[in-house]
Amino acid sequence: MNNKTKATWMLAAALSLMLAACSSERAAEPPAPTESPKPAETPKQTDSKKPVESKKPSASSGDSSVVPAPPATSVNSESAKDAKAEKETKEAKAKETKETKETKATKDKPNTSEPADKQSQTSGATGAVNDNGKAGASGPKNPAAAVTGGKTKEPPAAGTGDRKALSWYYMKKPKGQVPNFPAETKNYTKDMKALWVGTGKKVYLTIDTGGPLGDIDTLVKSLKDNKVKANFFIAGYNVKKNPDFIRTLVADGHLIANHTMTHTDMNTQTDEQIRKEIEDYEKLYKDVTGKDIQPYFRFPYGRYNMHLLKMVSDMGYTSVFWSTAMRDWEPRKNGAEDPYNDIMNNLHDGNIILMHQGSPENIQALDKIIKAVKKAGYEFALLSDIEPPK
Repeated sequence: MNNKTKATWMLAAALSLMLAACSSERAAEPPAPTESPKPAETPKQTDSKKPVESKKPSASSGDSSVVPAPPATSVNSESAKDAKAEKETKEAKAKETKETKETKATKDKPNTSEPADKQSQTSGATGAVNDNGKAGASGPKNPAAAVTGGKTKEPPAAGTGDRKALSWYYMKKPKGQVPNFPAETKNYTKDMKALWVGTGKKVYLTIDTGGPLGDIDTLVKSLKDNKVKANFFIAGYNVKKNPDFIRTLVADGHLIANHTMTHTDMNTQTDEQIRKEIEDYEKLYKDVTGKDIQPYFRFPYGRYNMHLLKMVSDMGYTSVFWSTAMRDWEPRKNGAEDPYNDIMNNLHDGNIILMHQGSPENIQALDKIIKAVKKAGYEFALLSDIEPPK
């Protein structure tokens, strides 16, 4: 190989080495970025476009706008558990109530939580008092099946003739004077036995229990401590609720009279239902006390009609109304002072006082009332001793 050829070969080899080195360097360079010079931020941009998922946030997450809290209806929610339990309880009670109405002839409880009694007044009149806090004009709705053992029957049309619905009331006069009474009393016939006032220096304390039984111990003690006998009109479901209370009253010499089993506005019932109400009460009283019921009756809510008055009389009862009553179906503004003033400001000869056992203020005031009535020269008596006006 001459010198010229040798030089040419060496040049070609050098060029080849240079080309190889250049190719290796270009392969080691990162490709040019096509979107963002900061590829680490690319996932954030992508994730931010995704819809928010309804999943429980991690312990480190505090953004409730992105991951909402579980709904209240979740099975893990305590309030949901309570609501579910409450619903199940209500359904069970509803089922039990339905079955009871279909299988029992009478009810153990009244349809409503009955507060103290309510009074329906006409202008210038007072005394139409209800036993469960409902106005006398409407009265409670009692299912006929509760009285007739499931056999329902519509009551006769009311509002006309001797079935015209009436509510008892009286017109108060100055202290010491006997009130005026409804005009319909002048239409009572001899076969309609009724009392609404007596005569002489006697007072007839009548205690109605168509609602709550109230403070029984204080009531019994106040009567016993003052040596006073009272007249009780207790609804049948309350007799069932506390038969020992009934037996205590009888043992203490008080008079207990018929106030029906379910304490229903009798204008809404058929004659058959009414007879059953009264006769079932007689049987219940005999079962509880071993004695026959006293022949006195009080219409629930003071609601009646001429037909019913005669019907009850034909069953051997004297219907008892009243000449003093109070708004004791609701809390008294001045506490026990209100029932005390109501009675003392209307104290009169032969006064038949209507007092409701469910009123706490009445029971609180009872001892003071009894002492004040006696001090005024009056004697407490039983209805069996009453002498009505001639």
